[in-house]
Formats: sequence, C-alpha cells, structure tokens
Amino acid sequence: MSAKKKVVEVEKELKPKLRIKLRAYDNKVIDNSAKQIIETALRYGVEISGPVPLPTEIRKYTVNRSSFVHKDAREQFEIRVHKRMIDILNPNPKVLESLRNLTLPAGVDIEIKM
Repeated sequence: MSAKKKVVEVEKELKPKLRIKLRAYDNKVIDNSAKQIIETALRYGVEISGPVPLPTEIRKYTVNRSSFVHKDAREQFEIRVHKRMIDILNPNPKVLESLRNLTLPAGVDIEIKM
C-alpha cells in the first residue's frame, strides 16, 4: 500500500508541461526552428528542457535502374527525418498564444501536446 501512496504523491507533484515535437528533412532548418521556439519561450520567463535530439528516422529505398533486365544494376535512395523535442514547464497563456502565432519555415512539422 505504501508504494501506491508514493505514486499518488509523485503524480500530485507533477507540473503541467507543454511538449513540442519538431520533424524536418533538413537538420539546419529544424535547429533554427528550435532556437526560435526557445527564444520565444524564454522571453516570457518559463522553464525549458531541451531541445533534445531524438533518433533520426532513415528510410531507404532500392530501385532497379532499368525495367525488367539488369537486375544487378540498382540505385539506392534514402530520406532522413530529423526530430527534436522541447518541454516547456509551467506554461502560461501568453507563451501558448505566442507559440501559436509563430511562423516557422516550410518543411518543419510541429506537434504540440499538453
């Protein structure tokens, strides 16, 4: 029973946080976007954790160079998806509003969770 009480106490101590996940094909673009988000959050004086680089997702494709013949002649392509995660602890409404109005470059996918 004491373990359950400890779990309940830990859950009460948890602070609300805003989790932002960024995805992009270009690592420079995603780093600039993360920097822009962090500067916006720091302007309102909230605590930040990150940006944490998550594992890069690599998709590889192998394609025959010619159709029906020359099976040994193939080309290989890959797409790399870079990911970053930022946590904003104790967000206030001003931070949420400024993050919604933030314009990020094309090619950056942003996902915000409470």
